[in-house]
Amino acid sequence: METKIVEVVHPHSFEAKNHYYQKVLNSHLHPLVRNFIHLNNKLIISRYTHLHPEVNKEKLEELLAYKPKHFKWSGCDLFPTTTEKGIRKMILVETNSCPSGQKSFPMLDDTDERGSYRLLIEKSFLPSLEERELPNGSLAVLYDKNHIEASGYAATIADLTNEDVFLIKYYSGNEENTDNIRFRDGVLEVMYEGNWQQIKAAFKYVTQKPWNRIPINTKTLIYNPIIVCLAGGRNKLIASKAYDIFNGELRNYGLEIRVPETIWDVSKREVPLWVDKMGGFAVIKNPYSNAGQGVYTITNKEELNKFMQTKHSYDLFIVQSLIGNSTWSSIQSDKKLYHIGTVPNKKNHFFVADLRMMICSTEVGYRPVALYARQAHKPLKTKLDVNEDSWQMLGTNLSIKLGENSWDSDINRLVLMDSRDFNRLGLGLDDLIEGFIQTVLANIAIDKMADNLINSEKKLKVGLFRSLNNDESLINEIIKE
Repeated sequence: METKIVEVVHPHSFEAKNHYYQKVLNSHLHPLVRNFIHLNNKLIISRYTHLHPEVNKEKLEELLAYKPKHFKWSGCDLFPTTTEKGIRKMILVETNSCPSGQKSFPMLDDTDERGSYRLLIEKSFLPSLEERELPNGSLAVLYDKNHIEASGYAATIADLTNEDVFLIKYYSGNEENTDNIRFRDGVLEVMYEGNWQQIKAAFKYVTQKPWNRIPINTKTLIYNPIIVCLAGGRNKLIASKAYDIFNGELRNYGLEIRVPETIWDVSKREVPLWVDKMGGFAVIKNPYSNAGQGVYTITNKEELNKFMQTKHSYDLFIVQSLIGNSTWSSIQSDKKLYHIGTVPNKKNHFFVADLRMMICSTEVGYRPVALYARQAHKPLKTKLDVNEDSWQMLGTNLSIKLGENSWDSDINRLVLMDSRDFNRLGLGLDDLIEGFIQTVLANIAIDKMADNLINSEKKLKVGLFRSLNNDESLINEIIKE
């Protein structure tokens, strides 16, 4: 059903059937996941440092209590992997500055159907409104996909503030935006019933090139702001550099953001050289895409040739080592990593699966908000077939792009954190704790990068940004202030 550009969401309008997948409504949170969600950071630190005595406990306490200036809410995709010696590791794939997850996460409390929607809004979004002076106006949710969750956030905000909330559809390249949405003197305004309405704060779920229509410096509070997207929340190239810089600080404390080996600032003509260096197995990424778009798994010459023949919108790419099976994986500098995959099914097949960990910053430090997992289309094979699309074995994203600003989801591959699905993942409490800590570290790295990229007037340091990300196609998309 087509939605309006601007809707008004009233208090007491939250209905679970509108904001969760149907299969989630009938599910019950797995006891182990429930235990993890309710662990306080003191217990998490004690458990993690017990298993990792090389980690400096005081530093970890400091990091979990870190107060981000910009990046308040995030989600990371992680791969459970193992090394050649059987050492399990959670590997960070990417960080998202407006992650999905609520519609896929069973309710924490049967007495409150708003579940983790409430946790995020009550513990993170609403407190952020007290941190700065805001213009007069209303509250809003901006979105360009995922109406289920965006409207769930709007209904939750309306409930907790007892105010009407504007739900604003804000597509990239849509001419209707100009007539209904604008920023005037840094204040977001929306047209409603013939009048321009000021917005004092907006919860942002804008995923597609948000920098081409939302300014970096706004008087309206944007949660999360655009600088976060540019600093790594929607920019994989800058994110890789942020992780690398922050790892330099973490090294003396026994901590590390664990990512696949990554080569950044790669022009298209250089890609084959790096793929060859990694033994013919690699992942090529458009740094600014999301929802599984612009990601290419390379396991043979045909897949590489297909990438090289494809027309691309941007000038630079990142090339990462490919995590595959025990008999085929990228050659990395110091190790090989393999997918653990799901527990074998009745056909003795196991599938690549990732884990989405959503977190937020609160008054008492970071805390987990929601989790889900996704499995690949086809089982992971021991022997590669040159005629088979490797993405079918390795790609886990559920989003399906139907057209410009039109999306669907393959929820048949969604793995819930409920009493039935969770066991298929073969994960334990310590895996979840490690995933949480990896997500926190990634969040901090990007927050620090965001802070370095803006000046005292909250404007982009264009020279520094260009030195880190000299992609003219991207720079031309950023709103000039």
